[in-house]
Amino acid sequence: MPSGNPSPGIVLSAPSATWAADFEREASAVSAALSDLPIELHHIGSTAIPGIVAKPVIDMLGIVPAVEALDRCAHPLAGLGYEALGEFGIPGRRYFRKDTHGVRTHQLHAFAVGSPEIQRHLDFPDYLRAFPAEAAAYAALKQGLAGRCGSDMQAYSDGKTDFIRAVERRAAAWRQRSERPS
Repeated sequence: MPSGNPSPGIVLSAPSATWAADFEREASAVSAALSDLPIELHHIGSTAIPGIVAKPVIDMLGIVPAVEALDRCAHPLAGLGYEALGEFGIPGRRYFRKDTHGVRTHQLHAFAVGSPEIQRHLDFPDYLRAFPAEAAAYAALKQGLAGRCGSDMQAYSDGKTDFIRAVERRAAAWRQRSERPS
């Protein structure tokens, strides 16, 4: 058995007013680092939903002309502290994570223009911002899972899957209704 301190478990932070500014600051740094590649950045994930607990990691959605172009010019992201992990379980994605002093601070999920994954990632926080009761239910689910799962991040993620998929379906339908002309 390895020695050292046991994992503290899944840490959820109270909502922070700094998360939006943290996103803006990091998005500016990423855009500057990738100045030769057009990239559109969006704040996604729980830190993009005001008022709910979240792992204090800023998730960013990057939209690029082609992920292969990002592969070719990703070295400036390494200079910002990002580790490139390829698709990392989602076909067509390029995933980068940034740890500072051993603590995850940012994640970049990049897709090529036209990927269906883009709208799904944008719809989720948009919907939860529009429906605070659903956001509160998501926060409660996350808190319960964090308490039950200890440091088992896979169990925590798996425990959120059904809720997330259901919200994604409702969010897509909500967006489609919103886009219809009146």
